[in-house]
Amino acid sequence: MEGFFFTDTGKLRPHNEDDGAAVEHPNGGAWLLIVADGMGGHRAGDVASKMAVEHVKDAFYEKTSFDVPEDIEAWLAEHMQRVNESILSYASVNEECRGMGTTVVATICTSSFIVVANIGDSRCYIADINGFRQVTNDHSLVNELVRSGQISEEEADDHPRKNVLLQAVGTEKNVSPDLHSLVPEGKVRVMLCSDGLTNKVDDKELAELSDFHNEETSMAKRWITLANERGGEDNISIAMFNDSTPSKKAGDE
Repeated sequence: MEGFFFTDTGKLRPHNEDDGAAVEHPNGGAWLLIVADGMGGHRAGDVASKMAVEHVKDAFYEKTSFDVPEDIEAWLAEHMQRVNESILSYASVNEECRGMGTTVVATICTSSFIVVANIGDSRCYIADINGFRQVTNDHSLVNELVRSGQISEEEADDHPRKNVLLQAVGTEKNVSPDLHSLVPEGKVRVMLCSDGLTNKVDDKELAELSDFHNEETSMAKRWITLANERGGEDNISIAMFNDSTPSKKAGDE
């Protein structure tokens, strides 16, 4: 099992408000992937994303058991709420950070299963023997309009309110992450990314993730280059994990 995190400021933003990580637990056997896309103007966005990533990383290092998917779902939900409260508290006493927030998508990856939590429009994709698929749903106005049939996916690409989020970390008193537990089959790759990537590189291109002959870091660097060549208006971040060993179902010996 191995992982990595890449981030790029893009071509137009003055600084990078994304943060993330791909880290292995000190005891082995589990990886944390996380991507956070901060918002709030000035330098507040990068404060929020950094707070989210550092909190979840610290909690991950302190956690001792990764045996039960339901336990990890509850753990991720708990720490998303704790991050939410920390950001709200920090913003309340630091005027320059008022209104800041961040998306968060995080996964715990083991040899038996993968648990995914997300708030906002940063995404998780997975590739295994069954192909390539998006795991998360965007918490965005445009995605809700698509899901309700009010606009098409093609119309969503250029919608004037494409960046409006329905949920983010640090903007309301409580958060409710989407949670998914997965048991991939065979070799597996997991990719998390901010919308600086998915607004410029489409799913047909990202489906290259399922071609296990292609090297992971080369793919990620190529996608970041593509996003920049197509405008690079936003920060671009990718966290990736791969496990080339056959997966075991939770509870297997």
